[in-house]
Amino acid sequence: MVSRLAVKGGDAIRTRPWPAWPQPAPGVPGAVAEVLGSGRWSISGPYRGADSYERRFARAFAAYHDVPHCVPAASGTASLMLALEACGVGAGDEVIVPGLSWVASGSTVLGVNAVPVFCDVDPATLCLDPDAVEALITERTRAIVVVHLYSAVADMDALRRIAERHGLPLVEDCAQAHGAAYRGVKVGALATAGTFSMQHSKVLTSGEGGAVITRDADFARRVEHLRADGRCLTTTPPAPGAMELVETGELMGSNRCLSEFQAAILTEQLTTLDEQNERRRANALLLDRHLGELGLRPQATSEGTTSRTYYTYAVRLPDGELEHTAIGEITGALSAELGFSVLPSYAPIPANKLYAPHTRRRYTVSLAHEERIDPKRFSLPVCEDTARRTVTLHHAALLGDADDMGDIAAAFAKVLRHGAELAH
Repeated sequence: MVSRLAVKGGDAIRTRPWPAWPQPAPGVPGAVAEVLGSGRWSISGPYRGADSYERRFARAFAAYHDVPHCVPAASGTASLMLALEACGVGAGDEVIVPGLSWVASGSTVLGVNAVPVFCDVDPATLCLDPDAVEALITERTRAIVVVHLYSAVADMDALRRIAERHGLPLVEDCAQAHGAAYRGVKVGALATAGTFSMQHSKVLTSGEGGAVITRDADFARRVEHLRADGRCLTTTPPAPGAMELVETGELMGSNRCLSEFQAAILTEQLTTLDEQNERRRANALLLDRHLGELGLRPQATSEGTTSRTYYTYAVRLPDGELEHTAIGEITGALSAELGFSVLPSYAPIPANKLYAPHTRRRYTVSLAHEERIDPKRFSLPVCEDTARRTVTLHHAALLGDADDMGDIAAAFAKVLRHGAELAH
């Protein structure tokens, strides 16, 4: 039954296991044990006479990006909301975000009482289309959020010019791009601020977690207050047993802090990030060649990209192939051949069932506000076309070897060759 698709009862291309994710760095067990016995599991715990892991990670992550400031946070969602509020975004303001992204690109804007304005994307990079951004700017626009999606870096030259011309803060969402670079500068350090997620699936992970980086000391101080109930860390060490957070009264905040366990894990995981990213890049180049020979089109990146990070490998199906087969059927068949999840690209956020402002009473501010946040008012033809024709693979698959890439290519070839079976 080799000629039949596995999803229809044939033999699968692959039966061997794939690389696991997450992969703990060698120093993680010792760092976690150190926190466990330290008597301090949070920055809100008493100072014990040594730097917290939160401070250690903040310094290391800032140095990695060659910026002076990093404020760790509880999640990528928290980091985005902190950055938006630090930009002054609030009730009724409009924030331009990509229409093709994880749902948090929209829900974080709603979360600060602002209005997400969904923008179409470039069909090659799947990142914000600068011309589309320019067309959406109004007198209510307060910020632009750019997502470096999957494995691409957005056109930061064009987006920075637009932001500067209109006097708008530009926030980089780098949740999927740890270590990527544009014209020699790591993403996150190219705009007003960069935000990161360290959720389980990310290339740098502690299960959950996040961070905001910036070159602006005042911006960093606002973020620090916003994430620690209006408190900030002391500039000099306090007495052992005392609090290291100072109640300044400058800015009201909420508790969105990273735990010491997560900070310890991230400090160690950072030491292996570059090596893992390089392995993913090398395998992605192999896959580009294999799949390109089959007529598939791997996601492109912007011209200024000097280093790619592969959180997700995204590829467009060949024109004229499987055009009348639902994308879920295609990814299901690929998953059955390979023994791991191959998924469609994100649905456009306005069409994503997880994006449903009407289910949260907190957004029922007024009838006018409800109309402004209604996702049905957005038309995103490129996002919609991408969702119909693009499939994605998690980066763990790229941590294997050349034979693994050959298996992926063989699965695509088989599904393309026997795609007619999916119609029956």
